[in-house]
Amino acid sequence: MSHMTTDNYRKHTTTNPAQRFLIDNFFKNLLHEAGLLHPESILDVGCGEGFTLDRFHTQLIGKKLVGIDFLDTAITIGKKERPHLDLKKGNIYDIPFSDNSFDLVMCCEVLEHIDTPEKGLQELSRVTKKHCILSVPNEPWFMLSNFLRGKNLSRWGNDVEHIQHWSTNAFVKLVSKYFVVDAIRQPFPWTMLITSKR
Repeated sequence: MSHMTTDNYRKHTTTNPAQRFLIDNFFKNLLHEAGLLHPESILDVGCGEGFTLDRFHTQLIGKKLVGIDFLDTAITIGKKERPHLDLKKGNIYDIPFSDNSFDLVMCCEVLEHIDTPEKGLQELSRVTKKHCILSVPNEPWFMLSNFLRGKNLSRWGNDVEHIQHWSTNAFVKLVSKYFVVDAIRQPFPWTMLITSKR
């Protein structure tokens, strides 16, 4: 393993059985829902090191798999470990693709980290041709699950990098301004929305 690492890398390579179970369950939901949409082209915004896209690659979901992330480290690790994926530097506020470029745009565990999620949602809606799958921590359950496994105790389980906090209802309300929400999934402790372009 390379000496370079990120929080996302540690999350996806964790050996903690409880965390593994939750992450695997999240992916089971994500792959199932994405598979039903039969996308040819997929963009993962905030792709990190390409862990999510790699699962799509393995399951043969989508022919064209592209990921963007603003962290140089994540892209560098991703390119090295997953050379079969198309990973590039990019920013959710200014996605480097033209309108209606992808059948499916995914944005998982990103919106809670950014100052103006509305602006991010506008960009996601712009580059998708058909669908968008979004996920964020489902609060207060996410904080509670952190707290119960002894993480971030002094902050009552809140992740220091999470600046937005949504219950499922609050997130649906926000996303509905930009997308048609087709389905709501709640793989604990996350909210996942399967949406269509307005």
